[in-house]
Amino acid sequence: MPTRIAPTADDIHALAIATVNALPQPMRDLARAVVIRVEDLAPDTILDQMQIDDPFALTGLYEGIPLTEKSNMDQPMQPDAVWLFRRAILDEWGARGNVTLAELVAHVTVHEFAHHFGWSDDDIAAVDRWWD
Repeated sequence: MPTRIAPTADDIHALAIATVNALPQPMRDLARAVVIRVEDLAPDTILDQMQIDDPFALTGLYEGIPLTEKSNMDQPMQPDAVWLFRRAILDEWGARGNVTLAELVAHVTVHEFAHHFGWSDDDIAAVDRWWD
């Protein structure tokens, strides 16, 4: 019987970095300033703030101030971050069965960066052809 090993946090992080590197300029350079964090599941504090009971219901999260709302006068308390939740992503990947892990991670990553950039639906569709 073959042994299967679930993709690691480093594997998910590498897929997210590849997604950022594939963004068109100037978004690519702006996105590289955002920290990408991969955790197994969202921490209870985040789930409580978002009023989410099931940690598997949250695959990603943008934490920060969108670029459309930032000011030169803002004093950053922490760097903007995109969180990816590995076990929730793997759970959705297994349930879907019709996309690759790279496609799903790219979709979640682009969606979270959409919050960072304040993108419209048309902007997202130009980068992430998920619904085609």
